[in-house]
Amino acid sequence: MSRANLPEAQSLSLWHAVARSRRDRPPLEGRLDVDLAIVGAGFTGLSTALHAAEKGISVAILEAEIIAWGATGRNAGFVVPNFAKMDPSTILAHLGPERGERLIDFAAASADLVFDLIERHRIDCDAVQNGWIQPAHSAAAFEKVKSRAGQWADRGRPAVTLDSVSVQELTGIRGYVGGWMDRSGGVLDPVAYARGLADAAEKCGARIFEHSRVTAIEQATQGWVLKTPSGSMRAGKVLIATNAYGAGLNPVLDRTYFPLRIFQIATAPLPLGIRSRLLPGGQGVGDTRRNLLTFRFDRENRLISGGMHVVGAGADTRVPKAIWRRLATHLELPDIPPLEYAWSGIAAVEPDFLPRLINVGPGLLAGFACNGRGIAMTTATGKALGEWANGTDAVDLPLPFAPPSPMSFHNVVRYAPNVLLAWGILRDRLEWTR
Repeated sequence: MSRANLPEAQSLSLWHAVARSRRDRPPLEGRLDVDLAIVGAGFTGLSTALHAAEKGISVAILEAEIIAWGATGRNAGFVVPNFAKMDPSTILAHLGPERGERLIDFAAASADLVFDLIERHRIDCDAVQNGWIQPAHSAAAFEKVKSRAGQWADRGRPAVTLDSVSVQELTGIRGYVGGWMDRSGGVLDPVAYARGLADAAEKCGARIFEHSRVTAIEQATQGWVLKTPSGSMRAGKVLIATNAYGAGLNPVLDRTYFPLRIFQIATAPLPLGIRSRLLPGGQGVGDTRRNLLTFRFDRENRLISGGMHVVGAGADTRVPKAIWRRLATHLELPDIPPLEYAWSGIAAVEPDFLPRLINVGPGLLAGFACNGRGIAMTTATGKALGEWANGTDAVDLPLPFAPPSPMSFHNVVRYAPNVLLAWGILRDRLEWTR
């Protein structure tokens, strides 16, 4: 029986299961005073802690579970320095020239920042910066990605348009009309990367407490008090970095995004003869379909892919098997290895698909919704928030910044992405060129 058929496989990602080492951090006990308190030890919280601690700021992280427990440890490990739905031209139209240009520059440099941190702090996380490829599944999609690649190339980014032959050579998949590649993108082991950020932050003086769920955040005379079951922390500034894993910590924040459940799978390792045909350069792939096809390999040549959840019963069993069958079809693998791991996580998706900072109170921010670009965007967000911790006004940071904007009828509309996915899958099938 494959591991994916075992009940515990659904709660354990590949990255946690194969991790080479893990160092336990204690829970918070008693009282602690710091300049900056961070709720959540994912990429946003860890990157913020590192960049703030490097500036001599006293900082501590409170994590309800363990490092990288949430979306940070449940993704596929793609490092993508662009936006899920918007291109530079639409960013400028949406935000205006000043704020738009700052956000575009922020995203453009995000992957390079990730790999620079990995090199500088000697983080062992199987990082490969050979590019991220987006193949186009239809002629209309190819027109869009040609424009996208051109816009990023015009800004000096290493973006190139690919014809159908180039896409097949790079990916090993037939049938795509064309595509584009950002050579600054890549792949890594997200749990190993998160643990490396944690180690680096602690070396700079940050403190990290695991199994320390925040039960309340209360405003005090000077700053805030965070309470956990076994302790409390007083801080001048607080960052909520839980993304979709806040579990009711702030009900208003919970209504500002769509929670989208995303599944990931990993097969048993592919034989080298088959592996050499697919992604010989080791890039990551995410195509233009609405239920996008993604795939990459880990260091053991496991084939990794993901997909979203259409509303219905039995998703934990049904969706991973559907993703596995889709891989076999589109990658032309009649003897695809069996499923070895299957897991899922919750992504926070904003209506405009842009990351943002939310002003919850004086000195209290929340960073939300990286919309499928988590590793690069959250790492860069942490760098920006390090400046905020050091005194920069949040309005001067490169990310959109505003008070909470709860969605009307959130209990109903929160299911919209899952409901609309079924229609999107049908359109994908009608448009697929092969």
